[in-house]
Amino acid sequence: MKTMLALLLAAGFAIGRPAAAQDAGVPTAASLSPLYTGEAYSPYAERGFAERPLWGDSHLHTSMSMDAGLFGNRLPPREAYRFARGEQVVSSTGQPLRLSRPLDWLVVADHSDGMGMIDDLKAGTPELLAFEQAARWNKGLRTGGQAAVDAALDLIGNFSQGTIEPKLIELYSPGSKVYRTLWEGVIKEAEAFNDPGRFTAFIGFEWTSLINGNNMHRVVIFRDDGDRARQVEPFIQTAPIGSPDPRDLWAYLSNYETRTGGDILAIPHNGNLSNGIMFPLQAQWNGKKFDKAYVTQRNKWEPLVEVTQIKGDGEAHPLLSPDDEFADYETWDVGNLDLSAAKTADMLAGEYAREALKRGLAIEAKLGTNPYKFGQIGATDSHTSLATAEEDNFFRQACWYRAQPGTLEPSIREDRTG
Repeated sequence: MKTMLALLLAAGFAIGRPAAAQDAGVPTAASLSPLYTGEAYSPYAERGFAERPLWGDSHLHTSMSMDAGLFGNRLPPREAYRFARGEQVVSSTGQPLRLSRPLDWLVVADHSDGMGMIDDLKAGTPELLAFEQAARWNKGLRTGGQAAVDAALDLIGNFSQGTIEPKLIELYSPGSKVYRTLWEGVIKEAEAFNDPGRFTAFIGFEWTSLINGNNMHRVVIFRDDGDRARQVEPFIQTAPIGSPDPRDLWAYLSNYETRTGGDILAIPHNGNLSNGIMFPLQAQWNGKKFDKAYVTQRNKWEPLVEVTQIKGDGEAHPLLSPDDEFADYETWDVGNLDLSAAKTADMLAGEYAREALKRGLAIEAKLGTNPYKFGQIGATDSHTSLATAEEDNFFRQACWYRAQPGTLEPSIREDRTG
């Protein structure tokens, strides 16, 4: 069991417990007495709760993620842990890099679908090149330049729309020998760098659900060591092995805890790229009406939401909070994740966390449970293996991309105002 937990993550696991433990109500002398074990003049004496925040990143990708590897990330999890721990590393572009101060913890959350496939694709593994799509992508990557960019975008587009050849993705899916070996390697690296009392390496992955390009992603984090985590393999979004339905992910989480006696949670992110389906009010993404099971399960398994990262802010939008001058911070409201469908104003209320908090209260009044009772965190979602967000020590979101003014399509607000 990991002995040093991030303050927010520890709180997140606690939030997911039964209702009596979730809402303590108005503090009373009786409820606070366990925290102050004796009378003392000093307000800091006799305190029994955590006081030291621990800093880390709950969402980082390495070369094992399909998209990160495609765009030039060559750094495996080992280098990500070394960098987070304060060591100097060499980036994928050949630069020496180091954090200003070490992190206390890190979650390497590589995409579970196609995990590790890109290294074999670049190498031209014969088993992969037997597929027309893989052969085409390999040729583009070997050609380089715009051909490589086109190949990468084509691969990501096919994944977003669920059109990768099933037998191809099956090679790098749970149940295959290749996938088991890769997952064992992920666990081994996390265990090697986990150093109780100094640095915590959480085992995790990202479940990359996409509904016709609409983002429903969740980071999954194990609060356990390798002995428990290796009893399962990551859940993926590709059928028939996996599913894009969050309810199936929650069933996976429940089965994990039942089977291992461990603890696990899921953290949604980038509702701003979901085109309205991340925080629905009445029905799920597939049109099915909310029921008691849905709201109860979501309340239990998703006690945190990642509201800010490299793909835009997910807390507030200026059209939803017009009187908040900060509601337009890092807004990305062009469309869904792969830009296959444009954004419309009616989608926004189902995308942003602040509106979700209000919707949760309305749902609770009808069904008795608030599915959106969550804490809010930020993470990098960096695809460079480098957990860095300091302005003077920042190394892009992905190895290929440098932010430039005017590179995004007009937002829905610009469309509305002409």
